[in-house]
This record gives sequence, C-alpha cells and structure tokens, in this order.
Amino acid sequence: MASPTYELRPIGTVRSSNGAFRIELDEPFRPALEGLAGFGHAVVVFWCHLVDNDEMRQAVISKRPYTKGPETLGIFATRSPVRPNPVGITPVQLTVIGVEQGIIEVPFIDAEDGTPVLDIKPYQPSIDRIRDVRMPDWCSHWPAWLEDSGSFDWEAELNFS
Repeated sequence: MASPTYELRPIGTVRSSNGAFRIELDEPFRPALEGLAGFGHAVVVFWCHLVDNDEMRQAVISKRPYTKGPETLGIFATRSPVRPNPVGITPVQLTVIGVEQGIIEVPFIDAEDGTPVLDIKPYQPSIDRIRDVRMPDWCSHWPAWLEDSGSFDWEAELNFS
C-alpha cells in the first residue's frame, strides 16, 4: 500500500537582511493577520527548503549535533532541519504587524532568508507552556526562556561541522 502524500502550500516567506527579520505574507493570506496584534508572540511553522532532498530526508541519526551532547542522537531528539519532513517551528516575538501590507516584523527568527512559511499560530501559555520540563543533563544549562536565548552563546553549543 502506497503512503499517502500531502500538499503543503506556503503562505509567505521569511526575509532577513542586515540583522532585520520579517515575514512577508502572500496577498490572499493577509486578512488572516487580523487580531494577531493582540498577542506578544507567535509560533511560526516553516519548510526547511535548503535541506529538502532525498539524502537529507533519509537521515535518522545525527552525529554530535551538540558540542556537549552524546556522540549520536536520533533525529527526533534534535531541532535539526535535517529530518524526514523538513518542517521547522520557532517561537517569535511580534514587534510590528502590518495587516494591509502582510508584514510581521520580529527581532529574530530561526530561519533563513527565503524560507517558505507554512503557518503562524498565536503563542498561548495555557497551550504552549509546560511547567515541569525534563531535559537531558547535556542541555540542561540552556536558557529556560526565549528572551534569554539572544544573549546565550549558541555557537559554543551547536556543532555545525
């Protein structure tokens, strides 16, 4: 029996240049921004298009993705864009929302310029926040809050080699 296929359609694109980050929505989706300005944060779902190929989609083990982590990790124990379906998610702080222009400005987004955006959901603590989180020892020193991540030395933690 053949596996079902699913069609995903981007709703916009991540844009970044000179340290400025924004999401540009395609015109038909701009009205969907109505009411989002009442939220301080959102979760952005995107397609990691730069690693979307057959070889990367076959990866199930990652070798030393984190400098203080174990020698190997299953891909589902990482936030790597290399995975069977290269879907990325990241929370963002909403600084400016232009409904008519279809622009969301954010201080930072963990996606490359040109990345296709698949969906945007408002961040809601009653749904998205977890009180009793368990983390492996090798990453338990990572920041507990998004706001603290900007000043954290991620380059010392991630192994991009």
